[in-house]
Amino acid sequence: MIIQDHDFTMGKLTSLLVLLHNNEAGELIKKQLNMENCRYTVGSIGSIDLNKVISVIEASAETKGIINSDSYNERNTLYHTILEAVQGVGRGTIQVGDLLKKVDLTYGIVRGKNKKISTGNEWIGVCIYGRSDSEEKGIEQETLGLGFNHL
Repeated sequence: MIIQDHDFTMGKLTSLLVLLHNNEAGELIKKQLNMENCRYTVGSIGSIDLNKVISVIEASAETKGIINSDSYNERNTLYHTILEAVQGVGRGTIQVGDLLKKVDLTYGIVRGKNKKISTGNEWIGVCIYGRSDSEEKGIEQETLGLGFNHL
């Protein structure tokens, strides 16, 4: 798998980072993100509680220097990007929180220039991958949500 021979968008790279971060292919994704001067991080959350998801991802983005915590615009854009990703992974706001418990939520945040758009603005992507609780291990239902906005 040679990543640089492919024309992956930031959204695809954000999704691939979350899905492949802990294996050899994930290292290639990280290398590609570094080559494109992107800032990124991957983490996990033990809850689908909306407040926890937002606060964990926001704190991670600030701690890793992906957003400037003093910038209202950056914090607000990240907030809305997280909400987009949560709607995908939670199948809409009706199943977020106590109604749909998740295990193994993994998130990725990527910030960089979108090479498909000629303006110099940066974009931020948040992807969340999760597996639903199940009484029988191995048959959890998988979900994926992606949010993507310009800063």
